[in-house]
Amino acid sequence: MEKPHKLQDKLRRPLRDLRISVTDRCNFRCAYCMPAEIFGPGYAFLEKEKLLAFEEIVRLTAIFTKLGAEKIRLTGGEPLLRRGLPSLVRMLGEVECVRDIALTTNGSRLARFASELKESGLRRVTVSLDSLDEARFALMNGVGYSVGPILEGIEAAAQAGLKVKVNMVVKKGVNEGDILPMARYFREKGHTLRFIEFMDVGNSNGWRLDQVVTSRAIADAIDAEMPLESVEPLYYGEVASRYRYVGSDAEIGFVSSVTHPFCATCTRARLSADGHLYTCLFASRGFDLRTPLRDGAGDEELERLIRGVWLNREDRYSEQRSSQTDGIGTTKAEMSYLGG
Repeated sequence: MEKPHKLQDKLRRPLRDLRISVTDRCNFRCAYCMPAEIFGPGYAFLEKEKLLAFEEIVRLTAIFTKLGAEKIRLTGGEPLLRRGLPSLVRMLGEVECVRDIALTTNGSRLARFASELKESGLRRVTVSLDSLDEARFALMNGVGYSVGPILEGIEAAAQAGLKVKVNMVVKKGVNEGDILPMARYFREKGHTLRFIEFMDVGNSNGWRLDQVVTSRAIADAIDAEMPLESVEPLYYGEVASRYRYVGSDAEIGFVSSVTHPFCATCTRARLSADGHLYTCLFASRGFDLRTPLRDGAGDEELERLIRGVWLNREDRYSEQRSSQTDGIGTTKAEMSYLGG
């Protein structure tokens, strides 16, 4: 089939990636995403009937692909808490023009589902892991979960044939001492590790600029022990700056949303679990697609709605935040609701 025309926003950024949150629930309470003091007992998560059904997700995905989306990433919350997720992967794989389906997970249920996900058509998985130290990891995930099952899930995914990446959020005063142990471990294992600067996503993580360990500082620490060399981006809009260890094919990456924003090449749209379209991870509001979808809107009407949102998109929060040091005073949707 002929490649669809790339719809461009006000800053001439094409629509290429669609990130789909399938649930706002998670079994972890990481302080930078779902702190227990906010998302504890009694917190009102989305009711089941408010979640998009798989058929609704697939229908909307097909419309997004007509407008240029090619890469799909399933997120949450914790997406593997959504019952039947491999079935959704299979259904999405049947949509024309979808050429890649990936998953972001905390890894706690990955060993159980890795083979089924691969058989259903999943190609890649990104696992969030912020420390190899048992005590520190248990503290950071907020529920005392052990690191062992996460590592087992990573290896199960690799054995199933999935390409694996690992994301580590680094927060000053918390886990910067884990940078080198993580780099050594995943270099040996052959999985790409990406370091993510601590970001002010949502409103509940208590973000401060002085808690950010910069990508430059992380790279320098690793380079001093294991020399690095830069690698060219694979495609327009690639989030992570890529490096490899000198003398090997093993790669490492850095996501520098705070110190080196990549708003200018952002190609990502986000669909929340309850069917709202967000045009930025830091957006304060989304655009309701679930209501017209359930009220009987046809595909052409839904396509017009999505097209109109993207044509008027001009988000560049990270660039604005960086120029003003400490944010721009907006109330933002929580990452656990949007999906990372």
